[in-house]
Amino acid sequence: MTEFIHEPVLLEEVLSALQPATGRLYVDGTVGGGGHAEAILEASGPDGRLVAFDCDDRAVAAAAQRLAKFGERLELHRSSFAEMAKRLTKSSCDGVLLDLGVSSPQLDEAERGFSFQAEGPLDMRMDRRQPVNAAQLVNELEAGELARIFWELGGERRSRRIARAIVEQRDMQRLETTTQLADIVERACPRRGARTHPATGVFQALRMAVNDELGQVQAGLDAAWSVLKPGGCLAVITFHSGEDRLVKQFSRCLARPYTVRGGVDVPELREPREPLARELSRKAVKPGAAEQERNPRSRSAQLRALEKM
Repeated sequence: MTEFIHEPVLLEEVLSALQPATGRLYVDGTVGGGGHAEAILEASGPDGRLVAFDCDDRAVAAAAQRLAKFGERLELHRSSFAEMAKRLTKSSCDGVLLDLGVSSPQLDEAERGFSFQAEGPLDMRMDRRQPVNAAQLVNELEAGELARIFWELGGERRSRRIARAIVEQRDMQRLETTTQLADIVERACPRRGARTHPATGVFQALRMAVNDELGQVQAGLDAAWSVLKPGGCLAVITFHSGEDRLVKQFSRCLARPYTVRGGVDVPELREPREPLARELSRKAVKPGAAEQERNPRSRSAQLRALEKM
């Protein structure tokens, strides 16, 4: 079992957006190994407080150990960030951070089943209390549903071919390990010198489906906005285009000076209003060259920050 150490991405940019200060209350919805949380608590000393969430038991244990020095300034919950509105009072927080996606320790620990780099069970659950894992999806879903997941969540253009290959193989033997699945994908779609493994999109898609990541993001954005006070900041780090699209749409909808009837933005149906939010940067903020070189996994990270009016 590897030690749960996760280097926080875009750390300085997150602190610049949140502007932690003493006497204020912050939320880290995805505490992970505690890197962002530690920096927020240090910057908001001596009496700023942080409420932190994570559904991964190992992440919570690692964060509790790393952040123990802050004593009662930290409140830590093993729970999804989508549940924060049940734990916090409406309009009570000065800043909320959501660092989405999977962490390095989860990827590196074979028994979690997130990666095809080493053999492990087809698990992929961030919260190991939930009943459904990746093996159940791979072995029980129809080929059409598997293809849809691979295409919509993994951007896999050969989704139907891969889904058929999986179904053919599982008819002979139940699929239980990451290497079994990766081998099936590679046989169906040979690498032929490609830089990335052909199973990359399939594994991403299964992880997102197992954990309902897009559904959790939408619920988490709504929950974060409800607990944020006027003048507070919501900062969200994404690693996947689907996540970033949701965050961008959420931000633009709140920042525009009108509402629309029926959910479709037709100019003739716009009703003027004061903006509910201000985007701190029109474009997503990405890691600089130095951070990308130091931490290659940060290359796909993007930060969007929004101030509540």
